[in-house]
Formats: sequence, C-alpha cells, structure tokens
Amino acid sequence: MSFFHCFLMLSALAPGAAARETIEFIDDPLKVVAKNIAGKKAVLVDVRSVEEWNEGHVDGAIFLPVTSLRKHSLDPKKLAKTLPKNKKTILYTHCVVGMRAKAAGIILKKQGYTVRVLKPGYEELIKAGFKKSDKKHDPEAAAKDEDSRQRNAG
Repeated sequence: MSFFHCFLMLSALAPGAAARETIEFIDDPLKVVAKNIAGKKAVLVDVRSVEEWNEGHVDGAIFLPVTSLRKHSLDPKKLAKTLPKNKKTILYTHCVVGMRAKAAGIILKKQGYTVRVLKPGYEELIKAGFKKSDKKHDPEAAAKDEDSRQRNAG
C-alpha cells in the first residue's frame, strides 16, 4: 500500500473525522413550513441572540439561542424544558443567514429531535407572511411558557 493510501485511511480514522456532522438546508416552501406549524406538526426555533430576538421575532417561535444550546446540548433535561416533548415534532431552526441554524440543527439532531434547517432568515419569514412579535425576552415568562408547553405537548 502506498504512503498516500495509508495517509488517506489514517485521516479518515483520525479523532473527530467521523464525528463531524453536517446538516443541509431544506427545500420546503415557506407555505409548507407555515402549514406544518399551524397543524401542530412543527415548531419554529429561533436560534439568534437575545438582542436580535428583542428587535423582533416570529410570533410563537421558541427562543433557543445557539450559544445557550451549545452550553446545554449535553443536558437533555434542559432541552426538554424548552422543546416539544414529542421528538418527532419537526423543529424548524432559523437565524439570519442560516449558519447558526445549521449549528443548532446538528446539536438538536444528535439529541434525537427531528430537525429541518431553514435557509430563509427572520426577515424572509416576515416578508413571507409569518406574524411578527416585538415581545421582549423575559426569563421568568419563558419558564412559565416552557411549563405550559410541556403540559400541552404530546
């Protein structure tokens, strides 16, 4: 076996090489996304920063900043407090241009959730007819919403 072939084989087996996961943007039209959300088959997960969220977000979206998700990704109990109980519920992740949505999607997928990453960001969702909310992030209210979501999730 040549040196080159040995190098390729060892590179493929290097630590982390197999652990690097990717996730692609979905091709679903936003009308399908809206229909799935309205039919309670899916939820929208906004992974932007709290500052971006407070400037405006899609009404009904779950606020789960990717920075927080990275901190708590290994704690399924913390994720379960925020996300739907049924892991088959589609989680449509979104941000501004899609990179944070992809990063969040990989983390959530590893936790067993059904994830679909949206390429369209917040502005495109609003232009497509998703309702805007200017409600600011309130950690106490968010905790109550999480409790309610858990009681109503199926």
